[in-house]
Amino acid sequence: MAEGMSKDIQWFPGHMTKARRRMEADLGKVDMLIEIVDARIPISSRNPELAVLAPEKPRLLILNKADLADKAGNARWTAWFRKQGYAVLEADCRSGKGLQHLNATINKVMEEQRAVWERKGMIGRQIKAMVVGIPNVGKSSFINRICKTGSRAKTEDRPGVTRDNRWYAVSPEILLLDTPGVLWPKFQDQTVGLHLAFTGAVRDDILDVEELACVLLDIMRREYPDALKTRYKITDELEEQAYDLLAQIGRKRGMLVSGGEVNTERAARMLLDEYRGGKLGALTLEFPPETEKTV
Repeated sequence: MAEGMSKDIQWFPGHMTKARRRMEADLGKVDMLIEIVDARIPISSRNPELAVLAPEKPRLLILNKADLADKAGNARWTAWFRKQGYAVLEADCRSGKGLQHLNATINKVMEEQRAVWERKGMIGRQIKAMVVGIPNVGKSSFINRICKTGSRAKTEDRPGVTRDNRWYAVSPEILLLDTPGVLWPKFQDQTVGLHLAFTGAVRDDILDVEELACVLLDIMRREYPDALKTRYKITDELEEQAYDLLAQIGRKRGMLVSGGEVNTERAARMLLDEYRGGKLGALTLEFPPETEKTV
């Protein structure tokens, strides 16, 4: 991590505290969880509190924004999570790619529980799944893609459902409970906070945008130097300090102020916007740990 970025990052406004309490209360209403994570940062974009709140709930993990992540990285994460016992789908929730097997996967996840229901005479019981995920990870895109027009259940028809927690019908046999995106109170590992800032899951004003861009540049020139060179027409400047490299990029893009100085803040915001928009290529920022420990 870059110098000067060691302070604790905290992001837990009051509405998220309320949302977490509501989620905890609603867990008793559902049979399983569908957890949406960002394929570029699958560990950093998971809420570790879910392991405490719902340790026994069956879970389907959606690696969303898989189109923005390295294909080889996606394959490694899919294999790793499956070893941890999760069902996994790689997807682009905006286009729907990867979601064509969603219903079948949900039924597979719930196969054992469904057998229990049938032995108890509960034939045809609906599967109720809670959709969870941190802000900006793609939950809304997921809901909008899989729920066809007119399939949305009326919130007032179901007791206890607020305007923020809504039921949606995916099929006659599957109901989804959407919940607000919730972050956890404090990032103990500051790398997690940086990854979330890179992808836009936390506000840019939490960290210095130029320092944030410099850390991203350090990662890119180490892991994806060709992508950096290609996008910004860089030839021999990768050995420079990250701030100098940021200034070079700003200069090449004509981001100058009076006196010929480079507006590095503008260059930093441009770099982050282009990364988030996939313009720098399909990049994965973290990879599975070497150990087989469940996360």
